[in-house]
Amino acid sequence: MEYNQPNISVVIPLLNEAESLPELHAWIKRVMDANSFSYELWFIDDGSTDDSWKVIESLHKQDSNVKAIKFRRNYGKSGALNVGFEAAMGEVIITMDADLQDSPDEIPELYRMIKEESLDLVSGWKKKRYDPITKTIPTKLYNWATRKMSGIYLHDFNCGLKAYRHDVIKAIEVYGEMHRYIPVIAKWAGFKKIGEKIVQHQERKYGTTKFGIMRFINGPLDLLSISFVSKFGKKPMHLFGLIGTAMFIVGFFLAAYLGLEKLYYLSLKIKAPLVTDQPFFYIAMTTMIMGVQLFIGGFMGEMMSRNAPDRNLYLESKRLS
Repeated sequence: MEYNQPNISVVIPLLNEAESLPELHAWIKRVMDANSFSYELWFIDDGSTDDSWKVIESLHKQDSNVKAIKFRRNYGKSGALNVGFEAAMGEVIITMDADLQDSPDEIPELYRMIKEESLDLVSGWKKKRYDPITKTIPTKLYNWATRKMSGIYLHDFNCGLKAYRHDVIKAIEVYGEMHRYIPVIAKWAGFKKIGEKIVQHQERKYGTTKFGIMRFINGPLDLLSISFVSKFGKKPMHLFGLIGTAMFIVGFFLAAYLGLEKLYYLSLKIKAPLVTDQPFFYIAMTTMIMGVQLFIGGFMGEMMSRNAPDRNLYLESKRLS
């Protein structure tokens, strides 16, 4: 039987958003029907403890385009997006949050930018936000730092409303807390045609935000991590081996200097201090040992350059398709 690829796959990770789901589904369906898009709508329930899954089951019975995956426990937004990307089959994949702060009315233009402008990825930019200042200021700082470190000049890396060409989501893997930096991961994977669109940001209508103060700590750590992985993930020897070799050479020449100094004093029959009494001896030994350890670490990292294949193991309890 021939498979008809849908125009659009909408992937929506969610956690305890039972109140917003019917309204969000109706809004997406209205937009899709108005534009005659063929589509599939994937809800990824990231271990909700409210009635979210019951609502999704009800929507699935009403609309065959609704599909869903439920996790046994909460794995985080990155894990939910990664599984959604694996399941999505559309020509263009749209991601958005389930809290109604992302507008489905943006979908047609995002789709057009991917198809007609041949972009790999389009990231939303919530230019006018309705978030408290405690959230907007750190967000601006992270976006500035990410632009400088990645060379990707987007204004809002963490915007949940994004569009991807099918090939992009099948070539990348999102894990840990890396959903904030998907454009960086995509660029690292070779997809460099990245665009941006100003999108409408709406005030939260139901529930409360799921992101706490820890994201202000995790954000810069994730940025450092993705920057390191993108540069040295496949070639750790280039970093650890280089630093280790340099440290070993410095320690070796320092130890050689102390040894030659000792021999020089002996040749002149001058009583020389014990080498082990000099602090430089211990600095030299420590530097050489650390250099060897770093070199070995780089060598081992080179042998294990591919990350563990089981880092994204999700215990799905239910699936609707």
